[in-house]
Amino acid sequence: MLKYVLKRVGLALIVLFGVSVIIYFLMRLMPSDFVDQKFGPLFQSGKLTEEDMQRMREIYGIGDSDFLSILKGYFKWIGGVFTGDLGMSFIYERPVGTVIFEHMGVSFGIAFVAYLLEMLIAIPLGVRAATKQYGVLDYTTNVLTMIGTALPTFFFAAICIQLFGVGVGALGIFPVQGLITPNQDLSGMAYFADMAWHLILPIGIMVFLSVGSLMRYTRTNTLEVLNADYIRTARAKGLSERKVIYKHAFRNTLIPLVTLLAGMLPSLFSGAMITEQMFSIPGVGYMAYDALLKNDIPFVMGYNMFLAILTVLGMLLADLMYAVVDPRVKINK
Repeated sequence: MLKYVLKRVGLALIVLFGVSVIIYFLMRLMPSDFVDQKFGPLFQSGKLTEEDMQRMREIYGIGDSDFLSILKGYFKWIGGVFTGDLGMSFIYERPVGTVIFEHMGVSFGIAFVAYLLEMLIAIPLGVRAATKQYGVLDYTTNVLTMIGTALPTFFFAAICIQLFGVGVGALGIFPVQGLITPNQDLSGMAYFADMAWHLILPIGIMVFLSVGSLMRYTRTNTLEVLNADYIRTARAKGLSERKVIYKHAFRNTLIPLVTLLAGMLPSLFSGAMITEQMFSIPGVGYMAYDALLKNDIPFVMGYNMFLAILTVLGMLLADLMYAVVDPRVKINK
């Protein structure tokens, strides 16, 4: 087991190194940089000269764009990472790690509730749809799955805001901006209730758009398991259908689901970038989106490396969970 874990960690470090190099070079080779974004209007109005713009680039460490200068900048950044320093965000003017940590909790809370609801809805419905194949429930879930999978997040969120939000022609049921109602001094349960009311619509959108794929995945895996020989043997022994499905079939259905659920680990902390942007929720996804638009290299690098590490950890946990879910799997490499 230890040898296997060390081997996977070693491969993960190689992957993380490659990811960091690619992201850094892509950010540095963008047509415009942070200085152009922030001081471009002043330059175009004649208040700043080209020499002023170049000095600003030198201050931010993005003065030269040739290969050796970019490579030097990368090794300077990676050297800071090994000392726990992800750099200073250009737009937030604070350490990147601090900004991510402060806004990660909001994104985690939203994603955790959304994923919990998604699993509570999708897995039972997927199993039920498989046992009632070609029935009313099966066709209904398939239609809802196709609708949820086909709708883009920004489009569905805009429809929900227009329909349920506050505005002309809207029903005015749910607030659509921020986490709490402004200009109110709330505390305790009142504060929590107000925040929960603000999050009903964003979480509902996330669940509706994501539940379909997990439900269809569960249905497909359950159908494959129900056609296995040992399921027919269990039925031939006279076991009840409920025991056959939930004791014998369901555990084997979980085996391929482990890989899918392991991929949720980075999503729990990364934030729903589009949803947070649509509803002005100050999560880490909202901050990352703003940083990406303004070419904030330190924040984008820190954010993406944070996600890359979580992704690698999720895949490692998935490999280890196989041995828990399926006793036939032994990790002895």
